[in-house]
Amino acid sequence: MIGVFDSGIGGLSVFGEILRLLPREIHYYLADQAHVPYGPRTLEQIREYSRQITQFLINRGVKIIVIACNTISAAALYYLREQFPDVYFVGMEPAIKPSIEKTRTGIIGVIATQATFQGKPYENLIKKYAGVAEVVHQSCPGLVEKVEAGTIDTAETRFLLKQYLSPMIEKKVDQLVLGCTHYHYLKSIIQEIMGENVSIIDPALPVAKQTVSILNHYRNEQRFREQTEQKKHQFFTSGNINDFTSQIIRFLPFIGTNFEVREIRCNSGEIVE
Repeated sequence: MIGVFDSGIGGLSVFGEILRLLPREIHYYLADQAHVPYGPRTLEQIREYSRQITQFLINRGVKIIVIACNTISAAALYYLREQFPDVYFVGMEPAIKPSIEKTRTGIIGVIATQATFQGKPYENLIKKYAGVAEVVHQSCPGLVEKVEAGTIDTAETRFLLKQYLSPMIEKKVDQLVLGCTHYHYLKSIIQEIMGENVSIIDPALPVAKQTVSILNHYRNEQRFREQTEQKKHQFFTSGNINDFTSQIIRFLPFIGTNFEVREIRCNSGEIVE
């Protein structure tokens, strides 16, 4: 019923919240780890990878697709909606509006990939919601790779975070938006560096709630039926299947053994198992 995809494991943060809210549904998660990170890639590359992934999920009966990646959402969300008009897409965007509503100092910070900041959706968000608030944004090259490698609480990762967050501290931001789903797994370290007076805005739960709202809306219109037969959640990776399985167990410990992991590859512009 619901498919979630990301360049890697960052989207597991969103997927985990969806699992908690919809434990009876059959869910699909695809990690394109052969091409991670997406941040340095061209718009055309990201769109083509996303098109292939979307078609793969549709072929498995998925009706709602969550793009659990800010970079992909910025580069390909509008494109995918045009290419697949019968699919319900949920995208990611930096939580500019709620952070501005909560700020006390009038200064908020956003950390994300460079591709997210260069996308039209981010520009539109700033124009629509920033107003008189000051928005300090910082791209963070290397952090996605650290999370993918599992080197989260290390001296090197902390050094990168301190380097990227120091402008936020100097500006005295009181709201810090996580504009990349991979950063979810760095949240405790980010909070430690920023201090307890700074609120960390994580989009994982709000996006999961939006997904549930969409599902319930179309159920009310009897477009989707509720699933009653319990099956295992399906995970796919274009990377190393053993490494990905370990990452699922680490970041989704509550899932137990109720999942299967399969390897995928791109063959002539189409994803196959």
